[in-house]
Amino acid sequence: MPAAQQTQAQQNQSLNQLARQAIRSRGVRRNQVIFDQTYTGTIPSQIQVIPRNVGLVMGFWVKVVAVITNNGAAHTIIPTDFGPANLVSQFQLNDLQNNTRIQTTGFHEAFLNSWKTKRIFASALTGVRGTNTGTQTTGNADYGQDSPMGYGSNWTEISAPVSIAASAGTGMLTMWWYIPLAYNPDAPNMPDFRGAVYANVVNATWQLLINTPGTYGNQLVAAFGTDSTQAVMIQSAAETVSAALTSYRLEVYQDYYDQLPTGNAGVLLPILDLATIYERKYTSQSAITPSQDFPYQYANFRQFLSTLAIYVNTAATGARGVGADINYWALQAANFSNIWKEEPALPALRVRQHIGADLPPGCYWFDSRNRPISTTQYGNMELILNPITAGTGAYELVMVEDFAIVQTLSMAGSLAAS
Repeated sequence: MPAAQQTQAQQNQSLNQLARQAIRSRGVRRNQVIFDQTYTGTIPSQIQVIPRNVGLVMGFWVKVVAVITNNGAAHTIIPTDFGPANLVSQFQLNDLQNNTRIQTTGFHEAFLNSWKTKRIFASALTGVRGTNTGTQTTGNADYGQDSPMGYGSNWTEISAPVSIAASAGTGMLTMWWYIPLAYNPDAPNMPDFRGAVYANVVNATWQLLINTPGTYGNQLVAAFGTDSTQAVMIQSAAETVSAALTSYRLEVYQDYYDQLPTGNAGVLLPILDLATIYERKYTSQSAITPSQDFPYQYANFRQFLSTLAIYVNTAATGARGVGADINYWALQAANFSNIWKEEPALPALRVRQHIGADLPPGCYWFDSRNRPISTTQYGNMELILNPITAGTGAYELVMVEDFAIVQTLSMAGSLAAS
C-alpha cells in the first residue's frame, strides 16, 4: 500500500522542524553588545535601544548598574524584597511589524528567568570548604557543599547593598535579565524558536524600550511603612523621602543566529515559529471585595503558558501575605466551571518544588505550559481570586506569558469580565 500522504499542516510542521535543526547545527550563534551607555545627573525616564537588523534573533541580555544616593538626614534606606529587579520599571519590545510583543515589569522578567531555568536566576551556592588563600572554613554542616575547591559566590552578578547610609550615602546595585524572543532555543533535543524574529531586513525598524525607576507605578524609594511592591529601596524608618538615582549604566547584548543555512528557495527559516509571538504582558486591577470572586480575564486567541499574580491586600501599607489573606485561587471557564480551585498553599508549594525557594510574599505563580490555557479552544477563561481580606485600595498585579499567532492579533480583544 502507498504511504499515507501528509496533510499541508503536517508538511509545514516537518519543514519547520527541519529548519530548526539546520539552524542549530549550521548557523553561527552570536552575542554582541548593541548598546552601552552610562547616564549621570538627569536620568531619562525611558531609554530606546534599536536592535540590529541581522540574523534570527533569539533575545537580549540586559544589564543595569545603578548608583543610588540617600539624601535623607537621619535614616538608612534598604532594598525591598524585589530590590534590583525593579531597576527597570517596564520592558517593551515593538517588533518590525509594530506588534508589541513584550510589555511587562522588570520583576516579571526576573521571576520568569528563574522559572524557566528551574533555579534562582544568576544565583550561586555560597558555602565553600576552603578559599583561594588556603584558609579553611569551619562548620561545614552549614554549607551546601563539601568541596575543598574555591567554589561559591565569587562574582557580583546580581547585587544590592544591605543598606545605604543617610546624609549622601551611596550604594551600587547590579541586575541582569535575559529577555527572550524565542521560547527555548537551547532545548537539548529540539530547539524551540517560536517567537524568534528574522531581522535580516531593510526599511523596517524595531525597538526595545527600557523604563527607569519612577515610571509606570514604580518608585526608586518607598516611604517607610508604605507599598514597596514596585520600589527598588524602602526607608528603614519614617522620614521625608529624599533619594536620587545618580548613575545608571545600561548594557544590552543581542543574542542571534547568523550565517543561516540556505536552500533552493533561499534562507531556510522556521516559518511557523516566525508566525508565532512569544508575549509577556501585565495589568493592574483594583476594586477588590473580601470573600467575593474577583476575575482576571485572559485575552482571546492565545495560549497562556504561565500567570504571575501579586495580591496587595492594602494599598497604603503594601501588605502582602503568605496565604492568610486569600480563600482560594481558581481557573474558571465561561460556563462557571472550575478547571481547578486551590488554597494558596498549593501553588506556593509547586513554586518551592520547581525552583527550591519561595517567591516574595503575595506572589503566586500558576504554570500551565504542560497544557496551555487556550482561549482559542475554550473562549473566555478567568483567573479567580477570592480574598479573605481586602483593605483600602487593595489591588492585584497580573502578568502573563503566552503564544499568539501574528495574523490573529487584530481579533484578540477580550470581553468584559462583568
